[in-house]
Amino acid sequence: MKKIILIPVIFMLSVSLVNSAEPDKTAQTGVFEARLDNGLKVLVKEDHRAPTVVAQIWYKVGSSYEFGGTTGLSHVLEHMMFKGTKKLGPGKFSNIIAENGGRENAFTGKDYTAYFQQLEKSRLPISFELEADRMRNLTLPEDEFKKEVAVVMEERRMRTEDKPRSLTYEQFNATAFISSPYRTPVIGWMNDLKNMKVADLKPWYQKWYAPNNATLVVVGDVEPAKVVELAKKYYGPLKPSDNIPELKPRKEAPQFGERRITVKVPAKLPYLIIGYKVPSLKTAKDDWEPYALEVLAGILSGGDSARLAKQLVRKQKVAASADAGYDLIARQSGLFVFDAIPAAKFSVSDVEKALYAQIESLKQTPVTEKELKRIKAQVVAGNVYEKDSIFYQAMILGQLETVGLPWSKANEYVDKIRAVTAEQVQQVAKKYFVDTYKTVAVLEPLKK
Repeated sequence: MKKIILIPVIFMLSVSLVNSAEPDKTAQTGVFEARLDNGLKVLVKEDHRAPTVVAQIWYKVGSSYEFGGTTGLSHVLEHMMFKGTKKLGPGKFSNIIAENGGRENAFTGKDYTAYFQQLEKSRLPISFELEADRMRNLTLPEDEFKKEVAVVMEERRMRTEDKPRSLTYEQFNATAFISSPYRTPVIGWMNDLKNMKVADLKPWYQKWYAPNNATLVVVGDVEPAKVVELAKKYYGPLKPSDNIPELKPRKEAPQFGERRITVKVPAKLPYLIIGYKVPSLKTAKDDWEPYALEVLAGILSGGDSARLAKQLVRKQKVAASADAGYDLIARQSGLFVFDAIPAAKFSVSDVEKALYAQIESLKQTPVTEKELKRIKAQVVAGNVYEKDSIFYQAMILGQLETVGLPWSKANEYVDKIRAVTAEQVQQVAKKYFVDTYKTVAVLEPLKK
């Protein structure tokens, strides 16, 4: 299971600040922060290795903001953001970016919706002009909506309903969570998509797509002060929204025992998912726990020398594949997830028992110093490679800010990982890997 690993921000910067910025943080981390009068937060980071720039606009809205009957709204609106404003017709946004040698796209998650362009640095004003235009001037034509909601329904069929493992994971997720909004699939439930109207999108857009609900992140060959002036020119005139509500907590209800489901659909192979309730970086009472869980995920599934690949796949040969994953950047508490495909001649029950044996081993015996050094070395090495991507640098800043964490958390990650001890890894395994917080899903293939 892929997960995003935070990177530290270490570039030095000394420029005059505009509006409400934080000189101390800027001097220490290389990230320039400002806030426009209309509430738009601007984060800029210099990276002069190539004459390019990435601009990302992050909105605090995603599937976890939706409620019964409205699922999929955020994702469908993401599609409609390319379908015309009062100034530009459908598809013109993408055409203009392409004509200027850039690339652009968007993505929706549980806690955010984000849009990005990567361009030659002199083209940054084009990105700002276009993105500011569609922040408040979308037209939402009925004919384009009908086409796009049909596209999203087909996307759901192809990515979820026609893929047995994806369908199993969706069912697993909806079983693991009862009251948390994380039970909702980002793409939405099919029945909600079928009954969605363009009139449903308009208040959603007007409420959440506003400068005071957004963060603009720019990374590349730029001068921060000039970027902020450019942002003031294009985004500054936009009016803030006065009806952004304070979100209800919508915390997950207590779980009092194991939950288990079986999914029976045509499939080639059986599949197993086991998930345990765990805190995120935002919800953890002890701030070291998410980092210990992150290290634990690496010990179990961080490459060919990790425990699951070494023990279950190569040594015992009970699993064709076995992985573990954890995402510490989220607005709400989430899941630490194991998944596996049984090897030939073995059953789901066999691989499930093997996974529990690995979990029990973590509880009973502290991990070795060698294993700790390996995962920590991987983090540092990965850190170096990830800095090569200005897109990735921008994404971490935007993701942290949008889930309600300060972007400066990016600078703490490596030190926090290095500080994790074997005892802490054992402690989180004992605390969270218990039946009370467990949900199990089994894919049982049907003959086609």
